[in-house]
Amino acid sequence: MPVVRVLLIEGYGAQVRRRLGQALTDAVRLVIDAPKDAVIVATEEVAPENYMRGGETRQPGRAVADPVEAVQTFLGLMSARDLAGAQACLAPGAEMVFPGGRRFTALADMVAWGATRYAQIDKSFEGFDVSMGAAGPVVSCRGTLSGVWTDGTPFSGIRFTDRFELTAEGLISGQEVWNDLGEARAPA
Repeated sequence: MPVVRVLLIEGYGAQVRRRLGQALTDAVRLVIDAPKDAVIVATEEVAPENYMRGGETRQPGRAVADPVEAVQTFLGLMSARDLAGAQACLAPGAEMVFPGGRRFTALADMVAWGATRYAQIDKSFEGFDVSMGAAGPVVSCRGTLSGVWTDGTPFSGIRFTDRFELTAEGLISGQEVWNDLGEARAPA
């Protein structure tokens, strides 16, 4: 049974410590064949005045925002067509890549392009997966699309996967989209 001991400087809230414990449990299970309930993560805390590095006392580092929540917020704002709110979720220079290699850096351009493909679209989520990329967190979400084609015909059950790259500050720096809309698209 794997045991992970973590020493933190006091100051992190319960939610941050819980997220850390869950992430460490998942990291162990990526390397060691152990059932989830066999992995123990024990977190201990030390007062800042009792922690020194390089002969200096230190303060705890900033907790990173939950990357799944950041993506869910962005997607919710996009669904509501709150482009100003959604733009605030993007890092400068963020790029969105859609099927067919369509690249966008402006949300308004992406929405205008989408309007040529469908009159309305909604996402139903089946799950979110998080990993660590070279520059920050990576969140993948998957599920199905439903909506209305431009001719008024409804559609549903179309698979999609979105992959988001985030900065350490929790801003989206890139999005890649894969879906079966092209295969399911109603004839024009």
